[in-house]
Amino acid sequence: MREPLDVIIIGGGQAGLATGYFLRRTSLSFAILDGEQAPGGAWRHGWQSLRLFSPAQWSSLPGWQMPIAEEEYPPRTAVIEYLAAYEKHYQLPMERPVEVEKVIREDELLVVQTSRGQRHARAVVSATGTWRHPFVPDYPGQREYAGQQLHSAHYQSPDAFAGQRVLVVGGGNSGAQILAELSQVADTTWVTPSPPVFLPDNVDGRILFERATERWRAARQGRQVDLPAGGLGDIVMVPPVRAARSRGVLHSVPPFKKFTANGVVWRDGSEDNFDTVIWCTGFRPALAHLSPLGVIEEDDRVATIGTHSIKEPALWLVGYGDWTGTASATLVGVMRTARSTVNELVAALADGVAA
Repeated sequence: MREPLDVIIIGGGQAGLATGYFLRRTSLSFAILDGEQAPGGAWRHGWQSLRLFSPAQWSSLPGWQMPIAEEEYPPRTAVIEYLAAYEKHYQLPMERPVEVEKVIREDELLVVQTSRGQRHARAVVSATGTWRHPFVPDYPGQREYAGQQLHSAHYQSPDAFAGQRVLVVGGGNSGAQILAELSQVADTTWVTPSPPVFLPDNVDGRILFERATERWRAARQGRQVDLPAGGLGDIVMVPPVRAARSRGVLHSVPPFKKFTANGVVWRDGSEDNFDTVIWCTGFRPALAHLSPLGVIEEDDRVATIGTHSIKEPALWLVGYGDWTGTASATLVGVMRTARSTVNELVAALADGVAA
């Protein structure tokens, strides 16, 4: 059996890489276990036309800037290439493909049971993100609907939907971007729980991150800040979305009441038929591997102080969104929580408090 490591990182996407970058600067032994076949994390599964909504210089991991491309907003292929080059550049100890099945406590160590056997560590950082746990809301009659249902996690391109009637459900950036391209080849209807919030054309992810950072600093200092409305979930007017607005298709309707065999019933009792429903309804944390530790709460999250689990002292979580750090699910935003997590790991393992 291999000697126990100081730290095992579960997940080789952007959060795992950022945490690995800071661990590489310590004397701690560690490995990154990634379930993907190749570098890129969840970006490997995004739809073909997916783009960042921040310029490259505002979409970089710690230590090494993403190369600036000809296009202002890099495509997903550029992000995948960058993540692959990043882990190679810093010689991060990546192991893939390794599926982590569960994590259990065994005396003073955590045991990570994987598709390649058991690994032991003094501490674990879960950085699995959310892509493997897409969320689809439950509607009456949904199981009787005979059309195709597809989550945005598995959508690739509009080609397969040409000539169809397509219902796009979800009011975030994924819903807006998928609607924008589908509307060019299909008869689309866009459902959002409330009217979508469109940001001004000159506001992109860079500005949103600056605002989120300022709000975070103000909260830590106990002061108020007067900033324009707009959060990381609001719709950024990237070129395809602006083009959809010009075509007059960027408008939504309230949610429907229930499904029929061939479509949906609206709240006013009218019915429409649809060939396909595409759910752009977000994700939940992919944390099933932590269930044996008894740390998952009713809201499908792990109770933490910062990124540190309250119930399991040898567990940290990085990159799952604001509950593990402001903007921590973004390329540029994960740096802050990855760094603080590694600082805590160094201190905890030195003091033996993670055992």
